[in-house]
Amino acid sequence: MNPRIANKIAHGVIYTLVAIVIIILIFLISYILVNGLPYVTPHFLSAPSQVMNAGGGIRDQLFNSIYLLILTLIISFPIALGAGIYLSEYGSGKISGLIRTTIEVLSSLPSIIVGLFVYLLFVIRFHIGFSILSGAVALTFFNLPILTRNIEDSFQSVPNLQREAGISLGLSHWKTITGVIFPEAIPGIITGIILSSGRVFGEAAALIYTSGQSAPVVNYADWNPFDAASFLNPMRPAETLAVHIWKLNTEGLVPDAKQISSGSSAILILVILIFNISAHFLGNYLYRHITSSSK
Repeated sequence: MNPRIANKIAHGVIYTLVAIVIIILIFLISYILVNGLPYVTPHFLSAPSQVMNAGGGIRDQLFNSIYLLILTLIISFPIALGAGIYLSEYGSGKISGLIRTTIEVLSSLPSIIVGLFVYLLFVIRFHIGFSILSGAVALTFFNLPILTRNIEDSFQSVPNLQREAGISLGLSHWKTITGVIFPEAIPGIITGIILSSGRVFGEAAALIYTSGQSAPVVNYADWNPFDAASFLNPMRPAETLAVHIWKLNTEGLVPDAKQISSGSSAILILVILIFNISAHFLGNYLYRHITSSSK
Protein backbone atom coordinates (compact mmCIF):
# COMPACT_ATOMS: atom_id res chain seq x y z
CA MET A 1 0.00 0.00 0.00
CA ASN A 2 1.14 3.50 -0.78
CA PRO A 3 2.60 5.10 2.40
CA ARG A 4 0.61 8.29 1.81
CA ILE A 5 -2.65 6.37 1.54
CA ALA A 6 -1.81 4.35 4.66
CA ASN A 7 -1.03 7.57 6.50
CA LYS A 8 -4.35 9.12 5.48
CA ILE A 9 -6.23 5.98 6.54
CA ALA A 10 -4.48 5.98 9.93
CA HIS A 11 -5.29 9.65 10.45
CA GLY A 12 -8.90 9.02 9.46
CA VAL A 13 -9.25 6.13 11.92
CA ILE A 14 -7.71 8.17 14.75
CA TYR A 15 -9.92 11.20 14.07
CA THR A 16 -12.97 8.94 13.90
CA LEU A 17 -12.20 7.38 17.27
CA VAL A 18 -11.62 10.79 18.82
CA ALA A 19 -14.91 12.03 17.36
CA ILE A 20 -16.73 9.01 18.83
CA VAL A 21 -15.35 9.80 22.30
CA ILE A 22 -16.38 13.46 21.98
CA ILE A 23 -19.86 12.53 20.74
CA ILE A 24 -20.38 10.12 23.64
CA LEU A 25 -19.29 12.77 26.14
CA ILE A 26 -21.52 15.43 24.59
CA PHE A 27 -24.46 13.02 24.49
CA LEU A 28 -24.09 12.05 28.16
CA ILE A 29 -23.72 15.62 29.39
CA SER A 30 -26.51 16.93 27.15
CA TYR A 31 -28.91 14.17 28.19
CA ILE A 32 -28.33 14.81 31.89
CA LEU A 33 -28.59 18.59 31.55
CA VAL A 34 -31.67 18.54 29.33
CA ASN A 35 -33.51 16.23 31.72
CA GLY A 36 -32.31 17.90 34.91
CA LEU A 37 -32.03 21.66 34.35
CA PRO A 38 -35.82 22.25 34.09
CA TYR A 39 -36.10 21.23 37.75
CA VAL A 40 -33.25 23.49 38.91
CA THR A 41 -34.59 26.65 40.53
CA PRO A 42 -33.27 29.08 43.16
CA HIS A 43 -35.46 27.31 45.71
CA PHE A 44 -34.02 23.94 44.66
CA LEU A 45 -30.48 25.19 45.29
CA SER A 46 -31.17 27.03 48.54
CA ALA A 47 -33.71 24.78 50.30
CA PRO A 48 -32.87 21.80 52.52
CA SER A 49 -33.95 18.35 51.44
CA GLN A 50 -37.26 16.85 52.54
CA VAL A 51 -37.48 13.33 53.90
CA MET A 52 -41.10 12.57 53.06
CA ASN A 53 -42.57 15.72 51.51
CA ALA A 54 -42.19 17.07 47.99
CA GLY A 55 -40.44 20.32 47.17
CA GLY A 56 -37.09 19.68 48.83
CA GLY A 57 -33.76 21.09 47.72
CA ILE A 58 -30.10 20.15 47.72
CA ARG A 59 -28.52 23.03 49.65
CA ASP A 60 -26.86 20.90 52.31
CA GLN A 61 -25.83 18.07 49.96
CA LEU A 62 -24.18 20.51 47.56
CA PHE A 63 -22.23 22.22 50.33
CA ASN A 64 -21.26 18.87 51.85
CA SER A 65 -19.79 17.71 48.54
CA ILE A 66 -17.67 20.85 48.18
CA TYR A 67 -16.60 20.80 51.84
CA LEU A 68 -15.67 17.13 51.61
CA LEU A 69 -13.58 17.84 48.50
CA ILE A 70 -11.68 20.64 50.23
CA LEU A 71 -11.01 18.56 53.34
CA THR A 72 -9.90 15.58 51.23
CA LEU A 73 -7.43 17.72 49.28
CA ILE A 74 -6.08 19.22 52.51
CA ILE A 75 -5.29 15.71 53.75
CA SER A 76 -4.16 14.03 50.53
CA PHE A 77 -2.31 16.74 48.59
CA PRO A 78 0.65 17.24 50.97
CA ILE A 79 1.18 13.47 51.18
CA ALA A 80 0.95 13.04 47.41
CA LEU A 81 3.23 16.03 46.79
CA GLY A 82 5.90 14.64 49.07
CA ALA A 83 5.63 11.16 47.55
CA GLY A 84 5.68 12.54 44.00
CA ILE A 85 8.77 14.66 44.66
CA TYR A 86 10.56 11.75 46.29
CA LEU A 87 9.80 9.34 43.44
CA SER A 88 10.82 11.85 40.79
CA GLU A 89 13.85 13.49 42.35
CA TYR A 90 15.21 11.23 45.08
CA GLY A 91 13.72 7.75 44.81
CA SER A 92 15.66 4.77 43.55
CA GLY A 93 15.97 1.11 44.31
CA LYS A 94 13.74 -0.93 46.58
CA ILE A 95 12.12 1.95 48.46
CA SER A 96 10.77 3.65 45.34
CA GLY A 97 9.68 0.26 44.01
CA LEU A 98 7.80 -0.41 47.24
CA ILE A 99 6.09 2.99 47.05
CA ARG A 100 5.04 2.41 43.43
CA THR A 101 3.71 -1.04 44.30
CA THR A 102 1.74 0.47 47.17
CA ILE A 103 0.28 3.08 44.83
CA GLU A 104 -0.75 0.38 42.36
CA VAL A 105 -2.45 -1.61 45.10
CA LEU A 106 -4.29 1.47 46.40
CA SER A 107 -5.53 2.36 42.93
CA SER A 108 -6.97 -1.13 42.43
CA LEU A 109 -8.88 -1.35 45.71
CA PRO A 110 -12.68 -1.42 45.28
CA SER A 111 -14.34 1.64 46.76
CA ILE A 112 -16.77 -0.45 48.78
CA ILE A 113 -13.85 -2.26 50.48
CA VAL A 114 -12.14 1.04 51.33
CA GLY A 115 -15.40 2.39 52.71
CA LEU A 116 -15.91 -0.71 54.84
CA PHE A 117 -12.34 -0.53 56.16
CA VAL A 118 -12.66 3.13 57.18
CA TYR A 119 -16.07 2.36 58.66
CA LEU A 120 -14.68 -0.42 60.86
CA LEU A 121 -11.57 1.54 61.88
CA PHE A 122 -12.72 5.16 62.23
CA VAL A 123 -16.47 4.96 62.66
CA ILE A 124 -16.56 1.91 64.93
CA ARG A 125 -13.09 1.39 66.44
CA PHE A 126 -12.14 5.04 67.02
CA HIS A 127 -15.76 6.04 67.76
CA ILE A 128 -15.61 8.98 65.34
CA GLY A 129 -18.98 8.07 63.88
CA PHE A 130 -20.39 9.00 60.50
CA SER A 131 -18.67 12.26 59.69
CA ILE A 132 -17.13 14.39 56.97
CA LEU A 133 -13.71 13.57 58.43
CA SER A 134 -14.30 9.82 58.03
CA GLY A 135 -15.41 10.38 54.44
CA ALA A 136 -12.33 12.51 53.72
CA VAL A 137 -10.06 9.77 55.06
CA ALA A 138 -11.76 7.20 52.83
CA LEU A 139 -11.47 9.43 49.76
CA THR A 140 -7.80 10.06 50.54
CA PHE A 141 -7.14 6.41 49.65
CA PHE A 142 -8.56 7.11 46.18
CA ASN A 143 -6.84 10.47 45.77
CA LEU A 144 -3.31 9.45 46.68
CA PRO A 145 -2.59 7.18 43.67
CA ILE A 146 -3.94 9.67 41.12
CA LEU A 147 -2.27 12.70 42.68
CA THR A 148 1.06 10.97 43.29
CA ARG A 149 1.31 9.66 39.73
CA ASN A 150 0.43 13.01 38.18
CA ILE A 151 2.84 14.92 40.41
CA GLU A 152 5.63 12.46 39.64
CA ASP A 153 4.93 12.64 35.91
CA SER A 154 4.75 16.44 36.06
CA PHE A 155 8.17 16.67 37.69
CA GLN A 156 9.68 14.13 35.32
CA SER A 157 8.32 16.01 32.31
CA VAL A 158 10.45 19.02 33.21
CA PRO A 159 13.60 18.87 31.02
CA ASN A 160 16.85 17.96 32.76
CA LEU A 161 18.28 21.16 31.35
CA GLN A 162 16.26 23.04 33.96
CA ARG A 163 17.83 21.00 36.75
CA GLU A 164 21.30 21.49 35.33
CA ALA A 165 20.68 25.23 35.02
CA GLY A 166 19.66 25.47 38.67
CA ILE A 167 22.67 23.50 39.87
CA SER A 168 25.01 25.53 37.66
CA LEU A 169 23.75 28.69 39.37
CA GLY A 170 24.84 27.27 42.71
CA LEU A 171 21.39 26.31 43.92
CA SER A 172 20.97 23.30 46.16
CA HIS A 173 18.97 20.32 44.95
CA TRP A 174 15.99 21.24 47.12
CA LYS A 175 16.11 24.90 46.04
CA THR A 176 16.24 23.78 42.41
CA ILE A 177 13.15 21.63 43.00
CA THR A 178 11.15 24.37 44.72
CA GLY A 179 12.33 27.33 42.66
CA VAL A 180 12.84 25.87 39.19
CA ILE A 181 11.15 22.51 38.72
CA PHE A 182 7.98 23.01 40.78
CA PRO A 183 6.76 26.11 38.86
CA GLU A 184 7.19 24.25 35.58
CA ALA A 185 5.23 21.28 36.94
CA ILE A 186 2.23 23.30 38.14
CA PRO A 187 -0.02 22.67 35.07
CA GLY A 188 0.41 18.90 35.46
CA ILE A 189 -0.23 19.09 39.21
CA ILE A 190 -3.43 21.04 38.58
CA THR A 191 -4.48 18.31 36.14
CA GLY A 192 -3.97 15.71 38.84
CA ILE A 193 -6.09 17.73 41.26
CA ILE A 194 -8.86 17.95 38.66
CA LEU A 195 -8.84 14.20 38.02
CA SER A 196 -8.90 13.34 41.70
CA SER A 197 -11.61 15.91 42.39
CA GLY A 198 -13.89 14.29 39.85
CA ARG A 199 -13.53 11.04 41.80
CA VAL A 200 -14.44 12.85 45.02
CA PHE A 201 -17.57 14.45 43.56
CA GLY A 202 -18.80 11.23 42.02
CA GLU A 203 -17.98 8.76 44.79
CA ALA A 204 -20.93 7.26 46.66
CA ALA A 205 -20.19 3.69 47.76
CA ALA A 206 -17.41 4.52 50.22
CA LEU A 207 -19.24 7.55 51.60
CA ILE A 208 -22.33 5.55 52.50
CA TYR A 209 -20.22 3.79 55.17
CA THR A 210 -18.22 6.82 56.30
CA SER A 211 -19.90 10.22 55.92
CA GLY A 212 -23.38 8.75 56.21
CA GLN A 213 -26.73 9.07 54.46
CA SER A 214 -28.25 11.85 56.55
CA ALA A 215 -28.02 15.60 56.18
CA PRO A 216 -28.87 17.20 59.54
CA VAL A 217 -29.85 20.85 59.53
CA VAL A 218 -26.83 23.06 60.21
CA ASN A 219 -26.41 26.73 60.99
CA TYR A 220 -24.64 28.51 58.13
CA ALA A 221 -24.14 31.55 60.33
CA ASP A 222 -22.12 29.56 62.87
CA TRP A 223 -18.45 29.68 61.85
CA ASN A 224 -17.18 27.77 64.88
CA PRO A 225 -15.98 24.39 63.53
CA PHE A 226 -16.12 22.92 67.06
CA ASP A 227 -19.83 23.66 67.44
CA ALA A 228 -22.07 20.68 66.67
CA ALA A 229 -24.51 22.89 64.77
CA SER A 230 -21.84 24.61 62.66
CA PHE A 231 -21.70 23.96 58.93
CA LEU A 232 -17.89 23.78 59.24
CA ASN A 233 -17.92 21.00 61.84
CA PRO A 234 -15.98 18.09 60.27
CA MET A 235 -17.35 15.62 62.83
CA ARG A 236 -20.98 15.84 61.72
CA PRO A 237 -22.62 13.34 59.34
CA ALA A 238 -22.96 14.68 55.82
CA GLU A 239 -24.85 13.27 52.87
CA THR A 240 -23.13 14.29 49.63
CA LEU A 241 -24.80 14.99 46.33
CA ALA A 242 -23.78 11.65 44.82
CA VAL A 243 -25.09 9.73 47.85
CA HIS A 244 -28.29 11.80 47.71
CA ILE A 245 -28.84 10.79 44.08
CA TRP A 246 -28.24 7.13 44.92
CA LYS A 247 -30.59 7.32 47.89
CA LEU A 248 -33.36 8.95 45.85
CA ASN A 249 -33.16 6.29 43.16
CA THR A 250 -33.06 3.36 45.59
CA GLU A 251 -35.49 4.45 48.30
CA GLY A 252 -37.56 7.10 46.55
CA LEU A 253 -39.34 8.17 49.72
CA VAL A 254 -40.29 11.63 48.48
CA PRO A 255 -43.04 11.97 45.83
CA ASP A 256 -40.84 13.96 43.45
CA ALA A 257 -37.76 11.74 43.82
CA LYS A 258 -37.23 11.47 40.05
CA GLN A 259 -37.31 15.23 39.57
CA ILE A 260 -34.93 15.85 42.47
CA SER A 261 -32.59 13.13 41.22
CA SER A 262 -32.53 14.61 37.70
CA GLY A 263 -31.91 18.11 39.00
CA SER A 264 -29.21 16.89 41.38
CA SER A 265 -27.46 15.06 38.54
CA ALA A 266 -27.49 18.21 36.42
CA ILE A 267 -26.05 20.28 39.26
CA LEU A 268 -23.37 17.65 39.89
CA ILE A 269 -22.31 17.77 36.24
CA LEU A 270 -22.26 21.58 36.26
CA VAL A 271 -20.21 21.72 39.45
CA ILE A 272 -17.63 19.34 37.98
CA LEU A 273 -17.45 21.34 34.73
CA ILE A 274 -17.13 24.65 36.58
CA PHE A 275 -14.45 23.23 38.86
CA ASN A 276 -12.46 21.80 35.95
CA ILE A 277 -12.58 25.04 33.97
CA SER A 278 -11.75 27.15 37.02
CA ALA A 279 -8.84 24.89 37.97
CA HIS A 280 -7.49 25.13 34.40
CA PHE A 281 -7.48 28.93 34.45
CA LEU A 282 -6.06 28.95 37.98
CA GLY A 283 -3.23 26.65 36.93
CA ASN A 284 -2.35 28.88 33.97
CA TYR A 285 -2.50 31.97 36.19
CA LEU A 286 -0.19 30.45 38.79
CA TYR A 287 2.20 29.30 36.09
CA ARG A 288 2.40 32.79 34.56
CA HIS A 289 2.68 34.44 37.97
CA ILE A 290 5.47 32.21 39.26
CA THR A 291 7.49 31.84 36.06
CA SER A 292 6.62 35.24 34.50
CA SER A 293 5.80 33.31 31.34
CA SER A 294 3.22 34.11 28.67
CA LYS A 295 2.23 30.44 28.33
